[in-house]
Amino acid sequence: MVSKILKFLNRESSGVNEAALLLGLFTFLSQILGLVRDRLLATYLGAGSSLDLYYAAFKIPDFLYVSVATLAAITVMLPYLSERFGSGDSESAQRTKAFFNQVFTALFGFLAVLSVILFILMPLLVHLIAPGFSVAEHAKLVMMSRIMLLQPIIVGVSNLFSSVTQMFRKFFVAALSPVMYNLGIILGVLIFLPIFGVMGLAYGVVLGAVLHLVIQLPVLGFHGFIPKFVRRISWKDIKSIILVSVPRTIGLSISSFTAVILTSLASNLATGSIAIFNLTNNMLNVPIGIIGISYSVASFPVLVKLFQSNERSKFADHIVEATRKIILLAAPITVLFIVLRAQIIRVILGAHSFSWNDTRIAAACLALFVLGMVCEALVYLLVRGYYAIGNTKTPLIWNFIGEIITVILAVIFVWMFRHIPSFGHAFSTVLRLDGVPNLEILALPFAFSIGNILNFFTLWYVFVRDFPDAKIAPVWKTAFEATAASVGLGIASYATLQLTAHVFNQATFWGIFGQGIASGAVGVIAAIVVLRAMGNRDIVDISRAMRRKFWKASVVQEVGEAVDS
Repeated sequence: MVSKILKFLNRESSGVNEAALLLGLFTFLSQILGLVRDRLLATYLGAGSSLDLYYAAFKIPDFLYVSVATLAAITVMLPYLSERFGSGDSESAQRTKAFFNQVFTALFGFLAVLSVILFILMPLLVHLIAPGFSVAEHAKLVMMSRIMLLQPIIVGVSNLFSSVTQMFRKFFVAALSPVMYNLGIILGVLIFLPIFGVMGLAYGVVLGAVLHLVIQLPVLGFHGFIPKFVRRISWKDIKSIILVSVPRTIGLSISSFTAVILTSLASNLATGSIAIFNLTNNMLNVPIGIIGISYSVASFPVLVKLFQSNERSKFADHIVEATRKIILLAAPITVLFIVLRAQIIRVILGAHSFSWNDTRIAAACLALFVLGMVCEALVYLLVRGYYAIGNTKTPLIWNFIGEIITVILAVIFVWMFRHIPSFGHAFSTVLRLDGVPNLEILALPFAFSIGNILNFFTLWYVFVRDFPDAKIAPVWKTAFEATAASVGLGIASYATLQLTAHVFNQATFWGIFGQGIASGAVGVIAAIVVLRAMGNRDIVDISRAMRRKFWKASVVQEVGEAVDS
């Protein structure tokens, strides 16, 4: 039995078709498990102090992960390993293993030392992360954060292992790792939470990280790549890896630091604000991942080839073409999320400990988050475009400015909610929150969306300046058509919601789920009809791609790089 399992895990993906299908399937499965995880958290804990503690405890470990562990990212390590492995003869294999052991030793040692320092400083750091917490909550936050410091060490090393599994085309294991991570957190909720209380959630995170790593060990053992600590390290090679990774890592660190600041602001708001902010932001990551990241990843190798061939005009045209596709898909989904926000929240979060007021506020937060979804998805594309030409400085500068603007706006909006009654009343009226207290949390997703919108338009301005030959007129045409389709979708979905209100039982999970599916389906059909009537050619291209075996397309994707809280 064990031998069969090991043989299955060591199964090699023979072609792009199989690898792409595996990656796509398990990415989707990981997202589904992420939603199951969030529903369990909402069910058992609700939007209260315990869930606030859980999300706050992630911030320092997450910052350590993105600022250090991602220096040995798969996209950086894989070329280094593949170059040394070469033809795979014994000499090349030994050289690759020696290099792998050096990187493993340096990465583990660096993460371990920094974790010890953060472990010692944690009582001071928690006051910066969550200044609004009580003394008792700070004590729990220190304990949870210290336990979770194991996560960036384990997952960072595991991602290094993923470079080996992908080098040997063992995509099944690489794709399974993030699924195992979410499964570990789910087990933490179901098993450890009843036994250890809120600390059980931290143990679940560590279990998920261990599963993320352990699932890859059979592959490393089969190929003789079980890592070993070494005394001699070629710091010249380590330096070259760090120099390549630094721009990407800094960009991730800036976003993580912004998350720390927003968490700090939320800790001074009503209990449950941190939980609601993170739960609704997690939902936004699903369409962003499917649309924005997918298009940016798929475009990257094409953009690199075009630029290297000095075909700047075609390079710009490809960016414009991908921009149009993203707008066409993301704009209607934005409206769909706004119209069906209550149904989405009630299906995913609305259970047991999650109160009706929490549900209404979470629905409003989701609506505000998705306001910037189109722009956030386009930012991923433009950043990848600049990476393709070897320019990491431009997106880094403008993203940094965008993050600063987001933080400043968050502070301003919180102040306005507290001191300008008409400001809060406007949000209450538009989002139907009459009678719901403590609306200051809405300031954070609103600032987040405005920051993404401004970030996109500044990057777009720079792109047009750097590529004056770009034909941007079709973008405005697509934006107009997408807006018309979104209006049609919104009207059709909202009308269906009203007409089916008495058809589906609003007091049950399946009733809400059925009403949401029906309304969403009618809205999507309406959007397609509008686009067809306007002669939009992009919807025809997308339809053709769906009818073809789209999974046979070449895919370049990082697996296991990010961990979801």
